[in-house]
Amino acid sequence: MAKAFASQGDMADKKISFTKVGDGLYAFTAEGDPNTGVIIGDDSVMIVEAQATPRLARKVIDCVRTVTDKPISHVVLTHYHAVRVLGASAYGAKEIIMSDTAAAMVEERGQEDWDSEFDRFPRLFQGHEEIPGLTRPTTTFSDKMTVYLGKRRVDIMKLGRAHTAGDAVIWVPDQEVMFTGDIVEYHSACYCGDGHFGDWGATLDAIASYAPKSIAPGRGDALIGEDMVAKALAATADFVNSTYAPVARIVARGGTLKEAWAAVREACDPKFSDYAIYEHCLPFNVARAFDEAKGIDTPRIWTAARDKEMWTALQS
Repeated sequence: MAKAFASQGDMADKKISFTKVGDGLYAFTAEGDPNTGVIIGDDSVMIVEAQATPRLARKVIDCVRTVTDKPISHVVLTHYHAVRVLGASAYGAKEIIMSDTAAAMVEERGQEDWDSEFDRFPRLFQGHEEIPGLTRPTTTFSDKMTVYLGKRRVDIMKLGRAHTAGDAVIWVPDQEVMFTGDIVEYHSACYCGDGHFGDWGATLDAIASYAPKSIAPGRGDALIGEDMVAKALAATADFVNSTYAPVARIVARGGTLKEAWAAVREACDPKFSDYAIYEHCLPFNVARAFDEAKGIDTPRIWTAARDKEMWTALQS
């Protein structure tokens, strides 16, 4: 390769924030690294997204213990990606919840994703030696399920494909707060390498239809207040559309992947180059957009070998 992936050289620690997004609701964020949500019920706690390793999960637990000593009973995983799920064992939860689609993707491509992500983003796998293996759910749902943490109602549902085919969101109706996973980002690039560009906008519209007062996004700062929520939804839609539209034009005229890469850079660099993990995501986003524009509906599985082949083709 002419050079390494941008993320392979990203080894600086990020500043952690633990932000209240509603009564008994918190967002653990770290300057564009994967976020985790915390939902405190009457007698127990639900975690949304587990982090990539038990060591990183314990940083979340340390923050939780500053606001409650209630046991952690549930972990909800919005999708199957390794950086979101492999730290689940640290929480000691009796119930781990995923959509049925996400659970199937763990079996289909979970190990490949783990190997791929570990190779291209080593900092997010601090303490990887503790990971006991693939994280599998104890409970799955097809469209929607409701969990009661005492009297607190938590709705877990699929609103449509976006970041992956199995994306879930978590809605806490008593506070009108939503945890969106990587469907929504704030000042952080969307990773679209396993995404569905054609569906993403409608899924964002479905989130907006709930009129959330706050959102804990997949990456970036917590979105507090309806203005900040609206700006993040619009910016996420703009990022997705600005990535796909140039690629679709290149594919329509029979152009190459490298031409698509140049077209996306021209469209996106002026608007998004200062976003967290922008350079990391860009090659994977272009490759997936190229496939989707050619009619490939199911994203091809990323492997450590395919990562390098794609990157070499773009750099040649």
